[in-house]
Amino acid sequence: MTALPPSFLEDRALRDAARAVLEEDIARLRASLDEQGVASRVSSSVSTTVTSRIKAGAGDVLAQAKASAADNPGIIALVIGAILLWLMRGTVLDLIETALEGEDEAEGDAALTPADAQDTDDVGASLPETIEEQAA
Repeated sequence: MTALPPSFLEDRALRDAARAVLEEDIARLRASLDEQGVASRVSSSVSTTVTSRIKAGAGDVLAQAKASAADNPGIIALVIGAILLWLMRGTVLDLIETALEGEDEAEGDAALTPADAQDTDDVGASLPETIEEQAA
C-alpha cells in the first residue's frame, strides 16, 4: 500500500467524525419518530397554530362585540329574543296550533246551533206529548 499524504488522512478523519455525528442524529430522529409519527407531529403543530390564531381572532371579535353591545343594546336584545324564539319554536308552534284548534271548535259549535233554535227546556217538554201522540 502506498503512503497517503497527511492532508488526506486529516480529511478522512474529519469525514469519519462528521459521519459519526450524522449517524447519531439519524438514530435520534428515528427514535423520536418511533415515539410520535410525522403525521401526528404535523397535525399537532398545525392544530397548535390554528388554535392560537382562532383564540386571537375570537378575542378580537369579542372586543368588537362588547363595544357594539354598549352602543346598541336594543339590537342585542332583539337578537337574543330571536335566538330564544328559534330554540323554543316547537313549543310556540304547538301553543299556536292548540289555540287555533280551540277557535275552530268554537266556530264549529256555533255553526251547528241555529240562531232561532228553541231552548232545551221547551224541547224536553214537547217530547212526552209526541210519544203519546204516536201511541194513540
